[in-house]
Amino acid sequence: MLKTGLRRYINNFKGFTREVWILAAITFINRAGTMVLPFLSKYLKENLHFTYSQVGWIMVSFGLGSMLGSWLGGKLSDKIGFYKIMIFSLFTSGLMLFFLQYITTFWGLCMGMFAVMMVADMFRPAMFVSLNTYAKPENRTRALTLVRLAVNLGLTAGPALGGLIIMGLGYKGLFWVDAATCMIAITIFAVLIKEKKSLKNEAHHAALAAPVASVFKDKIFWIFLFVCFVTAILFFQLFTTLPLYHHEQFGLTEFQSGLLLSLNGVLIFLFEMPIVSTLERKKVPKLKIITWGSLLMGISFFTLLLNSWAGILIFGMFFITFGEMFIFPFSNSFALSRAPKGHEGRYMALFTMSFSLAHIASSKTGMDVISHFGYQTNWFLMGTLGLIAVLCCLWLQKLCTVKSKKALV
Repeated sequence: MLKTGLRRYINNFKGFTREVWILAAITFINRAGTMVLPFLSKYLKENLHFTYSQVGWIMVSFGLGSMLGSWLGGKLSDKIGFYKIMIFSLFTSGLMLFFLQYITTFWGLCMGMFAVMMVADMFRPAMFVSLNTYAKPENRTRALTLVRLAVNLGLTAGPALGGLIIMGLGYKGLFWVDAATCMIAITIFAVLIKEKKSLKNEAHHAALAAPVASVFKDKIFWIFLFVCFVTAILFFQLFTTLPLYHHEQFGLTEFQSGLLLSLNGVLIFLFEMPIVSTLERKKVPKLKIITWGSLLMGISFFTLLLNSWAGILIFGMFFITFGEMFIFPFSNSFALSRAPKGHEGRYMALFTMSFSLAHIASSKTGMDVISHFGYQTNWFLMGTLGLIAVLCCLWLQKLCTVKSKKALV
C-alpha cells in the first residue's frame, strides 16, 4: 500500500521538460535563502525600534516597489524577452540586498525597500512567461505547481534556518545569505538554460502586432484580479502580522515561529502536487477550486479568534495552507489562459501587481488595525475578506457560464 502510494506520488512529477526542472531548482535555491521576509516586521520593530505605523509604511514602500517592478517585468518581457529580465532582476537585487543591511533610518529603508523590490519583482512575470514557453501545454498548471513546490520547499528550510542564523549571527546574517542565494541561483540559470530563439521569430512579432481586445476591457479578468488581491491580503498576514502575534500573544521564539511557518511548506510538499494532478485529471473548473480555497483561507482567520490556546495556530496554519494550495496554482494557470498569444507579459504583470498591491494593503491595514483595535479585530476583518472573495468567485462562475452559453449560440 505504501509502495503504491509512493509510486503514485512520484508519477505526479513526470512529463516536465529539462528547463522546467532547472527553473524549479533555482527557485528552490533562491527561496531557501529568502529568510529576510518572514522576519522583516520583527527586525524593523524589535531591532530598529520602529513604531507599528512606521513598520506599516516601510511595508507599503516594499509593496509599491513590487508593483512597479511587476509592471516593468511584464512589459519588458513582451518587448525584449523574459530571459534577460530574469537574469538582470535576480543578480541585481542580490547586490542591492547586500547593501540594504547598512540602512537603518526610516526614510532610507522606505527608499531602499522600494528600490530592491522594484528590481526583484521584475522576475515574477518574466518567470511565469518563461513557464508558458518551456512547459508543455498539457502540463502547464503542474509546471506552475512544481515551481510553487520549489518555493515552498525553500520556505520550509528558510524560516527555521533563518531563526538559527538570527540567534547565532543576528539579523545582518540574513541579508548576506539572501543576497548570495539570489546571485548563485541566477548564475546557475544562465549557465544551464539558453534563451529560446522562438521568442524572437516572426511569428512572435506577428502575435504582438495582431489586434487584440484591451486587457482593461476584460471584465472577467478584472474580477478575478480582485479575488487574487483579496486572497493575497490574507496570505501575506503569514509574513507581516502573524510572526508578531506568535511572540506577543503566545511568547514564541523566532525559531518556534520559523518552525510554525515551515509547517506551511511541509504540507505543500506532501499534498499540493497530488491535489493539483487529481483536480486536473477530474477536470474540475479552476474557478470552483479557487472558491474552495477562498473559503478555507477565510476560515483560517476565524479560528484565530480562539486565542486562549497556542495549538490553534496549527489549525489556522492547516486551513490557510490548504486554501493556498487550491488558489495559487489554479489562479496562475487561469491568468495565463486569459492572455492572447504574444501578450502574456502584460496579463501576468497585472496578475503579479495584484499581489504587490495586496502586500501594501495587507501590511499597512493589518498593522494599523492591530495598533488601534487589537489582533482579534484584524482576524475578524481578514476572515470576512475571505467570505467576500468566495462571493466574487461565485459571481465569476456565473459570468463564465453565461459567456460560454453565448459562445455556443
